[in-house]
Amino acid sequence: MDLWILQKRPSGLLEPFELTRLREEARELGIRAEAVAPEEIDLIVSRGGRRSIRRCGIEVDLPDALLPRTGSATDYFSLAILRQMEHLGVQVINSSQAIEAVKDKLYSLQILAQNNLPIPRTMLVRFPVDVDLVAQQIGFPCVVKLLVGSYGEGVLLSRDPGSFRDLMEMISSLDRSQAVILQQYIGSHPGQDLRVWVIGGRVLGAMLRSSADGSFKANISRGGNGQPYRLRPEVERLALNSAAALNLDIAGVDLLFDHDQYSVCEVNSAAGFAGFEAATGLNVAGAILERCLERSSKESISPAVGQCRADPIPVCPTH
Repeated sequence: MDLWILQKRPSGLLEPFELTRLREEARELGIRAEAVAPEEIDLIVSRGGRRSIRRCGIEVDLPDALLPRTGSATDYFSLAILRQMEHLGVQVINSSQAIEAVKDKLYSLQILAQNNLPIPRTMLVRFPVDVDLVAQQIGFPCVVKLLVGSYGEGVLLSRDPGSFRDLMEMISSLDRSQAVILQQYIGSHPGQDLRVWVIGGRVLGAMLRSSADGSFKANISRGGNGQPYRLRPEVERLALNSAAALNLDIAGVDLLFDHDQYSVCEVNSAAGFAGFEAATGLNVAGAILERCLERSSKESISPAVGQCRADPIPVCPTH
């Protein structure tokens, strides 16, 4: 199988952990995997069919499957690439529609709520913010989120109306057009949550994340600690239903402890898995690639896929 991994160019010199692991597992599975940055792609929309994609300015044959790893950084151009690939018969895992939905935090919460899945009470506000209404509907402390973000960025905890007013004034001064999500703070297990991996309609495993610095955010990328978490039926069921509601074939589902139950914090289409693999010993990269193989072999694709390449594969030195 020829696989493209669509991922933004790294900002530093080191390749992201996830990409390195996917390359390693691809070699084990006999998959020809290439990292492709959206910036390398040119789209030609015409009746030219499968010859309408250029990489680094060169016309290329298309892969059998494409694995998007752009996550919350998915922009209009990245989505256009995914849609074009889908139109041309390439198996895109996850789909453009699912990624677009998950990127919008409020929209994804609306979908989860429509599917009767437990989420924190949520409110979308714009400036000027009615603090009394927030106190009545959400209460304090409350979680403040920007509409787009990952790895815990753009997520703050406001503990009382006074600090909330100050925070709203600061955000308003930076971008008054910015809408903000407010959420009920679920503090039964402060600084702890669960990351559950769902791949191909099956739960791979779960990790308990704990903050190491007293923060209410437990992200491993922010210094949190991870350890294996024994799967319970309700955790497995909630993770599977959350991924299914958002049409995600591959998902990192974050769950909050809500007393003796759980609430869905958010669902990620391209979650990091360095901390998860280290904490649990589970092979996330291998499971992802095996799902790509399964999808590529089961679903019908254009006869042009899999033929010998007529053109050289361009190698962009920047990626």
